[in-house]
Amino acid sequence: MNIATLLDMSAEAFGERIAVVSGDTQLSYAELKAAALAAALRVQASGAVYVVLLDVNSAAAPVAIFGAAYAGVPYVPLNYRLTRPEINELIARVAPALLITGADYRGLVDARDDVQIIDREAFLSLHRNAAPIEPADDPRAVAVQLFTSGTTGKPKAAILRHENLMSYIVGTVEFAAADESDAIVVTVPPYHIAGISAVLSSTYACRRMVQLEGFEAAGWLAACREHRVSNAFLVPTMLQRIVDHLDAQGGDAQLPALRALAYGGGKMPLATIRRAMCLLPQVDFTNAYGLTETSSTIAVLGPDDHRAAAASDDPRVRRRLASVGRPGAVEIEIRDEAGKALGSEEAGLVFVRGPQVSGEYLALGSQLDAGGWFPTKDRGYLDAEGYLFLDGRADDVIVRGGENISPGEIEDVLLNHEAVADVAVVALPDDQWGEAVAAAVVLKDGASASVLELQELVRSRLRSSRVPQHIVFKDQLPYNELGKILRRVIRQEFADAV
Repeated sequence: MNIATLLDMSAEAFGERIAVVSGDTQLSYAELKAAALAAALRVQASGAVYVVLLDVNSAAAPVAIFGAAYAGVPYVPLNYRLTRPEINELIARVAPALLITGADYRGLVDARDDVQIIDREAFLSLHRNAAPIEPADDPRAVAVQLFTSGTTGKPKAAILRHENLMSYIVGTVEFAAADESDAIVVTVPPYHIAGISAVLSSTYACRRMVQLEGFEAAGWLAACREHRVSNAFLVPTMLQRIVDHLDAQGGDAQLPALRALAYGGGKMPLATIRRAMCLLPQVDFTNAYGLTETSSTIAVLGPDDHRAAAASDDPRVRRRLASVGRPGAVEIEIRDEAGKALGSEEAGLVFVRGPQVSGEYLALGSQLDAGGWFPTKDRGYLDAEGYLFLDGRADDVIVRGGENISPGEIEDVLLNHEAVADVAVVALPDDQWGEAVAAAVVLKDGASASVLELQELVRSRLRSSRVPQHIVFKDQLPYNELGKILRRVIRQEFADAV
């Protein structure tokens, strides 16, 4: 089944319902389908084999996603925050292509004979012929191609087939489940899997999408109030900024319409989610854990889990607020380095299996093992009730004297100190032990703590091998736009200072 089927169903059932609001642009589901069909005709006329988007959030994103699906070619959104050489290297890898871009990014694209460029406004103004296009009914065809961040080499091209995305949407979303008044605010960039899944899931639910070009706490709150937003998705740093803004304004959120807020994309500090639950008591919070290669969410800590953990006196239940919940329509298995399956409470590598899991890269092929399991490269463990706790990326593990040390367990201890606002623990080369433990710490405004005090705190809670040999205090830690901490930057800063 082609993902364009999602739009076909919504346009037929609720064609007059508003689908997209982006600035002054507003499209109903019938208009979204007409725009996507017009885009498909333009793609077919161009001879392009990819539809590329280089732009911020706008109505062009959902039109391009479904236009590419109708035309039977992959949709490829690019990270507009990359450098000009990086952008053009990726464009060369998807030519011949039709490239949609905004005025702010047109100048970054080098001229090529095999890339046709169309301005966002012109793309949205294509003549909307009523002639239908039957999308190719090939569930194995590639629907979306997303380039990885490429932090350790050239970006890999992760591919998601129609069958993967449809399995995720149909398995997690009820068709037409949204009321006509419901709206979701979309702030994640269009080149991230969360941005794509927001379009697909909202379309299938027949929910109005309110798109914001970027994120700023006051602007996000204003948009939620203006459009009476009922649903939202945020990364942890975004939620932290909203909490800080509300606290600075006296704590009155004034968001009576907001009912559900999902978060993911990074580790959520416990203090942040607890404060958010206090500030927004009427909101159902959901922690959604997923990856590009799994078509988005694979585990969920739902609203009932949040409330139960916050209210419980049982430490086993309370700690679940730090988990990412239990798997949905997938299987999760924890393995050791040798590939042996581990039991509950045993930390190791996280593997996942299910029809929504692609685990495939262009030119590299499938990364699934013989049993269909995909290595997420995350470390973690399952408790006895099946809740998944993450310890960070496998590459972040510190190996000190042959002992594997998770940065997350040390960070959790340091964050319990009343003066610590943020922390990141990384590995540093060490002549004696192979690697040493180092911590970059951000203190709360007006608070103080000494290196010795923090080291003693870790020593009192964990083994002495976990005590950071190096601690530096910083004004802030480096994060990317999706709220993931840039540990490589911190490691380099330590290396430069030593």
